[in-house]
Amino acid sequence: MTGTPKTQEEPNNLEVDMSETQVTPRLWTTCQDGEVLLRLSKHGPGHETPMTIPEFFRESVNRFGTYPALAFKNSKKWGVLNFNQYYKACWKAAKSFIKLGLERFHGVGILGFNSAEWFITALGAILAGGLCVGIYATNSAEACQYVITNAKVNILLVENDQQLEKILSIPQSRLEPLKAIIQYRLPVKNSNNLYSWDDFMELGRSIPDTQLEKVIQSQKANQCAVIIYTSGTTGIPKGVMLSHDNITWTAGAVAKDLKLTEKHEMVVSYLPLSHIAAQMMDIWIPIKIGALTYFAQPDALRGTLINTLKEVKPTVFLGVPRIWEKMHVEVKENSAKFTGLRKKVFVWARNIGFKINSKKMLGKYNTHMSYRMAKTLVFSKVKMSLGLDHCHSFISGAAPLNQETAEFFLSLDLPIGELYGLTESSGPHTISNQNNYRLLSCGKILTGCKNMLVQQSKHGTGEICLWGRHIFMGYLESEAETTKAIDEEGWLHSGDLGQLDSLGFLYVTGRIKEILITAGGENVPPIPIETLVKKKIPIVSNAMLVGDKMKFLSILLTLKCEINQMSGEPLDKLTSEAINFCRGLGSWASTVTEIVKQKDVLVYKAIQEGINDVNQEATSNAQKIQKWVILEKDFSIYGGELGPTMKLKRHFIAQKYKKQIDQMYH
Repeated sequence: MTGTPKTQEEPNNLEVDMSETQVTPRLWTTCQDGEVLLRLSKHGPGHETPMTIPEFFRESVNRFGTYPALAFKNSKKWGVLNFNQYYKACWKAAKSFIKLGLERFHGVGILGFNSAEWFITALGAILAGGLCVGIYATNSAEACQYVITNAKVNILLVENDQQLEKILSIPQSRLEPLKAIIQYRLPVKNSNNLYSWDDFMELGRSIPDTQLEKVIQSQKANQCAVIIYTSGTTGIPKGVMLSHDNITWTAGAVAKDLKLTEKHEMVVSYLPLSHIAAQMMDIWIPIKIGALTYFAQPDALRGTLINTLKEVKPTVFLGVPRIWEKMHVEVKENSAKFTGLRKKVFVWARNIGFKINSKKMLGKYNTHMSYRMAKTLVFSKVKMSLGLDHCHSFISGAAPLNQETAEFFLSLDLPIGELYGLTESSGPHTISNQNNYRLLSCGKILTGCKNMLVQQSKHGTGEICLWGRHIFMGYLESEAETTKAIDEEGWLHSGDLGQLDSLGFLYVTGRIKEILITAGGENVPPIPIETLVKKKIPIVSNAMLVGDKMKFLSILLTLKCEINQMSGEPLDKLTSEAINFCRGLGSWASTVTEIVKQKDVLVYKAIQEGINDVNQEATSNAQKIQKWVILEKDFSIYGGELGPTMKLKRHFIAQKYKKQIDQMYH
């Protein structure tokens, strides 16, 4: 089955008056001529009038003016901006951008960790008629240069000297669109067209308010406002163009489906804002509902996140699977120290928690005395230890959450709801909440959007296709890629495989491009096998299945090890969990080198036994793992094997470890 589903109702035209806006028959794929227009012919249900981001922001400021909006730590104290101050700062930044010569539909690049300056720059750029362009802080100089050129970045915000040096290492001839650089962390060098944050914010004083107001009034809801670059796990990053309406409509729809309360929510901003999930959760939804965003410390992902969570106590928390897995390990390690009665109570409480929450999933609410006791004795204490004791929505996104972690937290009364979406769908396409929750499901389709599965197998698995007002405008400067992604009826083809159950819950089963096709012609989805390997062999950190066009499957394994807190580089020392695993076998290994170089007999035997267990669950001989190898270092963003949201960069890994892969097939 391809194209439009014949059995499904044809999508309606946008039910709002867009008569003042030209509707083009084809999708424009450049932001530079001021005529970037969203396809409206068959796009997007919903009666909400499209809004520009300046209108959306101003409306929120009128409603939430004196409520706190942003909280950031200066030394040991929290500084706070309310919505009025936030808007005023963005207004000042916008005038400074105009003074620096920001051209309409040209980019303002932002390269650095989450901060109030990041937010103010993003919104100031849009108010001034430019485009917000987040750049991953982990990007190489070459990757930064690609974005600056591709998005025609006129002005670049960098966090510190380290990021500045990266940009200054690029020959000026390759940074043609760039007019000025702003650095928001001291010290700032003396250099032409380089400004400190304070100096930048004063630059626009001579620009009259009427000039900026004129730019704001000229903006349309169906013009581009934000460019998000894909993480490049499947090739060269693509600039995803999101319109004002994409952003504002999606923020409202997600807030509604997550049942967020105005003026009462708090979030912690720590995931890369150059990724749509973090940007939607940290910037756009809080503006919509008047929420307070706290900024974590720059080393949040290297260990300080839980300290911030304990201090702030957010009401909503979004984590990528790796974050939830780290929390899983921490709780498990702490509970492993329990003895006697305390240990028995913990096990008893988890059994109660799993039973009660499994029934809740089916709509059966039964909070009897044993559950209330378990909550008092165990659940509340675990939540407090993670800083999630005020949290009502525990969310995982960007990649599949493994079953063991999902079940572990469910048993502790922390049902982690998975979201599914793409950069190209402005973030979430499906939502899990307290009323729509199934273990390992990504929840139900966002209200006002549609979903279909094409080319379904006999088991009901097909490619997930998405439709609604959250679907992007197209890829910057790439009409061919855009046409490949969006069909003539406006359906976005995700490249992901999924199933829908009878109640409308979506289960994502893999990615078409990741499917391995063996020499015998068998299609093998790698993720379920890799997930099972990690579950059966607790010392394994990452696993990547290989064997495309080969006679049999093999797998690359990495071991759980400590991480350099400054650089993010994996170290040789095993984690305490991995060391405990070794001790349980009778091995005294405490480093990866000791296991790999000396081919530790006990560890290798345990891994082979784990692989045998995985093979016993294989659906066919072709899906069994025949060979495996332990790599000397864990995968990381530092090493290039993981993307910014911790997804495996399979093509890169296959090239980097070609020698080890070849040895398994010779």
